Amino acid sequence: MPDRCEVLPGDSVVARHGGGLLWVDAPGSPALVAALHACLGVSGPGAERVLGAVAGQVSRLADGPASFALVLADTSGGTGAGVALWSGKGQPAVDGVPVSGSAVDGCTLASGFALGQTLYVGPGQPAAAMPPGVALDLVEGTVPGSGALLQLAAPASPSVAVPPATSLPTGESFTAGSDAGFGNSGRVASQPVGQGGEQTAFWRPEPPAAPVLRFDDGLVVNVDEDLVLGRRPDGHDLVTTGNARPVPIADTQNVLSSAHAAIQRAGREVSLTDLGSLNGTHVAGPEATEWTQLEPGVPHPLADGDRLLLGWTVITFEQAAE
Repeated sequence: MPDRCEVLPGDSVVARHGGGLLWVDAPGSPALVAALHACLGVSGPGAERVLGAVAGQVSRLADGPASFALVLADTSGGTGAGVALWSGKGQPAVDGVPVSGSAVDGCTLASGFALGQTLYVGPGQPAAAMPPGVALDLVEGTVPGSGALLQLAAPASPSVAVPPATSLPTGESFTAGSDAGFGNSGRVASQPVGQGGEQTAFWRPEPPAAPVLRFDDGLVVNVDEDLVLGRRPDGHDLVTTGNARPVPIADTQNVLSSAHAAIQRAGREVSLTDLGSLNGTHVAGPEATEWTQLEPGVPHPLADGDRLLLGWTVITFEQAAE
């Protein structure tokens, strides 16, 4: 059977990405949540060092009480080993047994433990069984939740059947006819090479695709016009005057402002502006290790791969290909 990740409803946050599983309850600490979320894609021998480095930053990134449990699972080759970091009320458990580790900078770090059949992250210890009718099967992304129980799949058989290659007909080269790209609903006309008359290919370039905002829960929003992002952005002046489209963001912790930030276009240039939000708008480049808080009302130009942090929501900006 495939992996199944059951999430109990609640006001804290559960995230799953790749082999990583995270539960975090840290209201008012978006930088800490973002740092933990960024670890979900980490795997391999360096995972323990990464979590150790994060442990050293928790006290600086946390603004108030913070609890979390983060597990990075490595199931490649059927190894079934895990690395975990937790703090506060957070506790990972394997098959109902709490994972034990060593104290590191006020957190607890464990590595190389066997994963078993079930993996839990959340406060305290998992219930013997998830209550019926309240669990959500999380494949990937970020959702509200008070804990998560991952039922691990059995290792797949290493033998894979390879379908036979499809042979292509020989001696049948084609080139586009002179009306290619015009008419025929955009279909390309073709004629065998060698027929009389010069064969010239024409094409009609399509308009470039719009940039996109890729949210950490998998949502993708096209930046084909100006946008206002927030908890209830439809009441902002840019929206009510018809100059921007509202993009509401789910916010169970009330860390987002009603109108938190604006995305504005000027040709191919796209900028991000904090709209005087309560908890600020942060941005980081693709290779950056720290977030930079924007000054309210001052547009910040975005580049491909920039990450945006609004409350606890991480968004990646992807520029359209030229």
